[in-house]
Amino acid sequence: MQSTTIVYSSTTLIFLVILAIWSVPWKGIALWKAARNKSLAWFVVLFIVNTAGILEILYIFVFSKRGKDKSVETGETK
Repeated sequence: MQSTTIVYSSTTLIFLVILAIWSVPWKGIALWKAARNKSLAWFVVLFIVNTAGILEILYIFVFSKRGKDKSVETGETK
């Protein structure tokens, strides 16, 4: 019983380390883009919610570009 617990614990630890290594760079880039786009709501959501990089990747490649498209249409400069 004890050896199974040790294996399970080490496997879980390795998984969490890999997840953190994957998630932290995406979160940093997404927060940086949200701050540069002056999207306070997105910044707060990205800062608080941990989605293992999924929401961050969506923001970087989908939602942050929508703000740029709107500013081009209206002639605004950022």
